[in-house]
Amino acid sequence: MQAEPVPRAPSSAASDESAPRRRLGVLGWPVAHSRSPAMQNAALQALGLHDWRYQLLPVPPELFAQTTRALGGSGFVGANVTIPHKQAALALADSASEAARAIGAANTLTFAQGSGAIAAENTDAPGLLAAIGEPITGRRALVLGAGGSARAAAWALARTGASEVSIWNRTSERATELARALDVRAVERPQAAEVLVNCTSVGLQPTDDALSRLALSTASLGEFPLVVDLVYRGDEETELLAAARSAGARTVDGLEVLVAQGALSLELWTGRKAPLQTMREAAREGAASTR
Repeated sequence: MQAEPVPRAPSSAASDESAPRRRLGVLGWPVAHSRSPAMQNAALQALGLHDWRYQLLPVPPELFAQTTRALGGSGFVGANVTIPHKQAALALADSASEAARAIGAANTLTFAQGSGAIAAENTDAPGLLAAIGEPITGRRALVLGAGGSARAAAWALARTGASEVSIWNRTSERATELARALDVRAVERPQAAEVLVNCTSVGLQPTDDALSRLALSTASLGEFPLVVDLVYRGDEETELLAAARSAGARTVDGLEVLVAQGALSLELWTGRKAPLQTMREAAREGAASTR
């Protein structure tokens, strides 16, 4: 299966003055569900950056390196990176921030105009903390998953002062590997904690039977006062968040995390302050329209 071709950057001689001259996008596989284009394009318009466009970039793993290397020469200023490419993005980059290197994954790439050099950053970690919006110091945290987002979450929670960070994954070997890399703890079963962050894709589909697949239950969710789910399904709560809220937990949904990390990426690329409320409204409206 081939990825969609990357569109050519318009030439300087283009007669259509409204044609986009600067491009941004989100690399993933699959990526059709992403609300980033709706959110980021609304932000670009609000900032008066009418010659910028943000688009989906569906790229399978076997074409990731080839496609990403070509983006800088095709008019792209930067790209977000989502499942399953975050670790590959860091490996591909010519340079990386201290945070991206420490986490072992990147969700934001910037392409140097002219040289084509790729710089990697991770806005997932600070975006998660911004979306949570309250101190984590001294609190126990449990992260579900062992991919790029889980890496960022575990690193951010540990770095911001959580008293203990545990990792659970359906494949225990991956949890153990990640725990060793970040100097946190792997667990065989989800254990009670003050903060629970779901970094898996479980719950993306309404038929996922999320609680069972995450080794949780309605009763056990009473052991987590704060529950964050990186999965989002429009204006409909995921099964995890609905059950957590019913159990009395404060909940943070994936769209709020998406807005927070996306704003940081946008500011990196444009040098402008991101219009958070515009991004939030566009993300939620766009997500609702896809149900």
